[in-house]
Amino acid sequence: MSESPRRVSSQGTPGDRSTVIVDVLVDAFSELMAADADAFRTKFRKMAADPFAFYRGSACLFYADMDVLEDRWCDERTSRVWIQGDLHAENFGTYMDGAGRIVFDVNDFDEAYVGHVSWDLRRFVASFALLAWRKALGDDVIGDLLGTYLHSYLDQVEAFTRSDEDRSFALTLANTEGAVREAILETTTRTRGSLLDRTTVVEGYARRFTDGGRTRRLDDDERGRVLAALEQWRGTVVPPVRRRDVAYDVKDVVGTGGFGIGSAGLPAYNVLLEGYDQALENDVVLSLKQGNVAAPSRVVRDPRISGYFEHHGHRTAVSQRALQANASQFLGHTEIDGVGFVVQELSPYEVDLDWEDLTEPDEMAPVLAQLGRATAKMHCVGDADSDHTLVDFQTEEAIVAMVGDRREELVADLVAFAHSYARQAQEDHRLFVDAFRADVIPGISSSGRRPASQASSSGPPEGPAASL
Repeated sequence: MSESPRRVSSQGTPGDRSTVIVDVLVDAFSELMAADADAFRTKFRKMAADPFAFYRGSACLFYADMDVLEDRWCDERTSRVWIQGDLHAENFGTYMDGAGRIVFDVNDFDEAYVGHVSWDLRRFVASFALLAWRKALGDDVIGDLLGTYLHSYLDQVEAFTRSDEDRSFALTLANTEGAVREAILETTTRTRGSLLDRTTVVEGYARRFTDGGRTRRLDDDERGRVLAALEQWRGTVVPPVRRRDVAYDVKDVVGTGGFGIGSAGLPAYNVLLEGYDQALENDVVLSLKQGNVAAPSRVVRDPRISGYFEHHGHRTAVSQRALQANASQFLGHTEIDGVGFVVQELSPYEVDLDWEDLTEPDEMAPVLAQLGRATAKMHCVGDADSDHTLVDFQTEEAIVAMVGDRREELVADLVAFAHSYARQAQEDHRLFVDAFRADVIPGISSSGRRPASQASSSGPPEGPAASL
């Protein structure tokens, strides 16, 4: 896997912060911007919506800040733990695991890597502070709710030191409540047929992808490269025990775009497989998406870690398998034209945690407690008990030893960080919108065209143009 991008320091005077934001975004995304400027203009417009949306789309900026932050909550072992990498409040939801269970867990692994265990905690608490600010909750209330999350996390980590159940532990219908349980119940009503109805059509007793929208048809050469990549992918899958083998006969292939705020500009393909049998209702849709550069990898400079991965598609698949413990039977990786892709099923059994109707603290508290448990499971499952060698110790024991008798100190420190970094993100959002509107982000124009007068500098705008 290629080396991490150059280091961009986030230190400087307040007046330099606009330059830092632009420089970090350009350093992280310049190649993808050049490949698909329209996708990034859409991404930046979504990020401009509010501070939380900006925070979601700018993990690279968060890690530039972590790179210069003295981290009191890591040591030799807890600085090299499998982490999700972008643990914000909207990256939790349901999926069907390899054992056929519908579980509630972290559900996005595009930024997963090996790094400081505290980075996940910091990223989550700051994200929740932003989300709760949007709901007009007071700082004391936010602090209490984050205390619930952090204490639940630490309680579950300690529980794992007293048992060997971390790899089998899961939040399911049997041990959840409130909005988390509702998400699981909603998932049980989903069907493979409904997904196929949304994405495919049946003509002459044969199923194919629908045309139009974000999909495009491939020429023979590109289709051949995708089919060759699928053959390579089959050798990377780790199949769990299952009812019967899947038929890997390909029915259709289409190109599509990146998914979500974090995947702008990343090439992707959907593949329709025969599925579990020849009945049309059991066809399987695979997603092949180019692996992105994980945000934490930009500040983790340990060659033992970067050298472990063949490419970022491999890194995504390996990380997801480590953090989920019982991943889907379709999860794997491949290459197309020398570029790494992650491959997984486009599953109907996924429902994101919906924060929209969670407005009161007493509704949020049980959710935060369950998110703490899910975070603990994720961190503790990818350690010496897993089939990976990067983390060769028991994560739960390392975390407990690192915290020691400083539990209340850790909670207080991270709650204070959540408040301060949320305020920073709100100001960063304003500066980002100013820079985007003034067309000072090289390669991306807010109007869709590059003004002839655009300066080559990536610095902040001056004068009236800098104001909203």
